[in-house]
Amino acid sequence: MSANQVVRNEQLIEEVWEDRPPSSVATTLQTYIYQLRKSLRLAGGSRTDRDPGDELRTFVGGYMLTLPHEDLDSLRFEERAQRGRAQLAAGDVAGAARTLREALDLWHGPAMVDLNPGPVLVSEALRLDEIRKSVLELRIEADLRLGCHHELLAELIKLVSSQPTHEGFQVKLMIALYRAGRRSEALQVYQHARESLVRELGVDPSETLQRLHHAILTGDLGPGPAPESPSQRAWAMHEVRY
Repeated sequence: MSANQVVRNEQLIEEVWEDRPPSSVATTLQTYIYQLRKSLRLAGGSRTDRDPGDELRTFVGGYMLTLPHEDLDSLRFEERAQRGRAQLAAGDVAGAARTLREALDLWHGPAMVDLNPGPVLVSEALRLDEIRKSVLELRIEADLRLGCHHELLAELIKLVSSQPTHEGFQVKLMIALYRAGRRSEALQVYQHARESLVRELGVDPSETLQRLHHAILTGDLGPGPAPESPSQRAWAMHEVRY
C-alpha cells in the first residue's frame, strides 16, 4: 500500500505488533524482511533481468518496496476511477461507464479481504472502500444517463437493501423506478429511506432526496441526468494517490 515510498521501521512494528512488540523486535523485523526478499525471488525470479529480491530495498530507518505502477491493482483502480470521473465531467458518458466498470472489475471483495490488517492498514482499507462506493455511484449515474434504468433496478434494489441510509443509492433507485414507469414504487422508496434515516441516524432526508421526492410527486422529473448526489459532491475529499 506504500509502494515506492520508504516505510519507517516504526510503522512496520506498529502494523505487525501494535503496542506489544517483542523484546527482540529489531532482529525479528530484519528476519521478516529477509523472508520477504526470499519470497519475492521465488515468486518472480524469471520475470525480469533484475533480482526480484532487490525490489525490497533497505534505507536508513526503513524499507521501500519498488514496483511498477501496473503491478498494483489498487493504483490501477485509482487511475481508472480518476479517468472515468474526468470522462463523465467532460460529457463522455459511454466512455466513463466503460472506464468506471473496468475500475470496479478489479475488486473481488472488501479491500485486503484476505489479510488481517493492523492499525496502519485499516485506515487505508477504509479509504479504498469509500472510493469504491463513490466510483460505483458514478458508474450507476453514467448508466442512468445512457438510459439503462431497467437494467439497473435489480442492482440498485440490492444496494439499497444492504445500505438503507446511503442516500446516493436511494436517489438512483427512485430515478430508475420513475423512468421505468413505476412511480408509486419510487415514492415508496422515499418513505422507506426517510424511515431508515430517522430510525438509524435521527436525521431527515437530505435536500437532494426531498427535491427528488417533490419532483416525482408533481411529475416534474424529466429524462435528463440524475441530481448530483452527496457522494459526488464529496468526491474531492478522497485523496487519490499515484
